[in-house]
Amino acid sequence: MEYPKLEKYLSQPRLDRFLIATGNSKSKAQKLYRINLKTAQAFYPVLNLFEIFFRNIVNHQMSLHFENPNWIITEKKGFMNDSSLGSKFFLKNSIIKAEKIIRRKKGTVTSGKVIAEQSFGFWTSLFDTHHYKLIGGTVIHCFPNKPNYVNRNILNQKLNNIREFRNRVYHNEPICFNGNIINFTEATNIKNEIYELLEWIDTDLTDYVNYFNGIDTEINRVNNL
Repeated sequence: MEYPKLEKYLSQPRLDRFLIATGNSKSKAQKLYRINLKTAQAFYPVLNLFEIFFRNIVNHQMSLHFENPNWIITEKKGFMNDSSLGSKFFLKNSIIKAEKIIRRKKGTVTSGKVIAEQSFGFWTSLFDTHHYKLIGGTVIHCFPNKPNYVNRNILNQKLNNIREFRNRVYHNEPICFNGNIINFTEATNIKNEIYELLEWIDTDLTDYVNYFNGIDTEINRVNNL
């Protein structure tokens, strides 16, 4: 596709950043846009699998902690409603919202359906200090293979890094820049953090995810820009 037509449909502001980064070369700007998009595409299965694995291991650990597989429903009147949270009832409100969605679809509210409705941020927020204290830090046991020095703060930072990057990918934001410079360092770091956390959960997970991982192949295309 000719650059003017691409600019018409993608918008000039979106393409300008790619144009600036490639020294105003329209052909290179198009190539960089494709590389960025293909790299984002390569992240989808890796992010998707990490989110599923993480959600399920957290749910498993919380079920053990409360000795209740339906904790996600019952605890909206438990720790999710604790007075120490003040007016910040993010978890409880997320459950209530999920239940309303399920009922609106004429469905029966079950733990499985409520779990499926939760955002990645719901699960990562269990590592935030205010929630973490209320559940006795039980979620740290989701990472049995982690080094001893790795604490809640380190895990929380890594999870938030992944969550923020995930949101950028899912909202079609570019992941190939540092300012106006072509730089995939953050993308590479996020990939490495995902693999690190997977290893700390279960080393078999990294092998499984690796089958779907084409991230480095796409990033390396920038060398031929």
